[in-house]
Amino acid sequence: MTTVGYHSPLVHAAYHDLLRSLLDEAVSAIRGTPTRVERNGRVYWYDSYRIGSEVKKSYIGEDSEGLRLRLAQVPALREQIAAAQANRTRLIRILRAEGFLGVDAGTGSLLAAMAKTGVFRLGGTLVGTVAFRLYEGELGVRFGLEQAAQTNDIDIASFERLSLALDDAVEEALPRLLAGFSFAPAPVLDERRAWRWRQSRSETLVEFLTPAFTEREEPRQLPALGVHAQSLHYLNYLIAEPIKAAVTYRGGVLVQIPRPERFAIHKLIVSDRRQGGPDSLKAVKDRRQAAMLIDILARDRPDELREAYTDALARGPRWRERLASAIARIDGLEQQLATL
Repeated sequence: MTTVGYHSPLVHAAYHDLLRSLLDEAVSAIRGTPTRVERNGRVYWYDSYRIGSEVKKSYIGEDSEGLRLRLAQVPALREQIAAAQANRTRLIRILRAEGFLGVDAGTGSLLAAMAKTGVFRLGGTLVGTVAFRLYEGELGVRFGLEQAAQTNDIDIASFERLSLALDDAVEEALPRLLAGFSFAPAPVLDERRAWRWRQSRSETLVEFLTPAFTEREEPRQLPALGVHAQSLHYLNYLIAEPIKAAVTYRGGVLVQIPRPERFAIHKLIVSDRRQGGPDSLKAVKDRRQAAMLIDILARDRPDELREAYTDALARGPRWRERLASAIARIDGLEQQLATL
């Protein structure tokens, strides 16, 4: 198994203080009255405010105890905005001094722009290598260069049904935002259904993805984000119940990533269906990331890992076949999962 080190308690505490501050700031930006809305058995919160004679609603987030506590503290949080911003700058300085990797400036600036326009507030979830790097803070692990080598891909996934249900949309159309960063749609038959965007000056690729619930994996529309997304099987498992994460760019950026245990198990599954087969470079990288996270989670969060693994096994024979095929290619992994 992969050997990893851990950041100091100081770094772990600084990261979670940064994340807590960003969550507080997101709620303190409310312009009107928090409003509870129930749809299809789920509860969501909206910021209801008036512009002239028209009442607007802006999505805040899905109901949780943590969100309700923050909503109750909005007046106090607003009074602390300036001090909180200065404190986040201090926390990020501490993280960098202690060797926290974070993300590069190009990725950070793009994620900051997406966060500002509402991508992550409206259900967008970072997946792929960028999400993997952000587990450095969530799990308190010290990534080496080889373990966290960053690709030029930024993958963002969201549920189509959530995008339809929210009745809200990003503040700036994503095609226009991406064009401002020198991105253009990758060639497709119908440019209006583009789901991949390539940056001319760096070859960075942004892809939008959504779970497939039918046999065909085809582009689907995400109304809340104002883009199309490629639908993929198994993705629904990955982005269910995502968590918030902090990006250490400037004063910090609040994003959303999959739960690490789901990310690890999903990486095993997709490694078995990569183009080029299970021995392709991407499949090998998938298994390396999965093995590393499983090794950490088996020590630190075995209950969560066992629950995620059991969930995947229960989803049908095809899931079990793909998992078994990937697990057999990693020495010692079958025994490690069996003894959780």
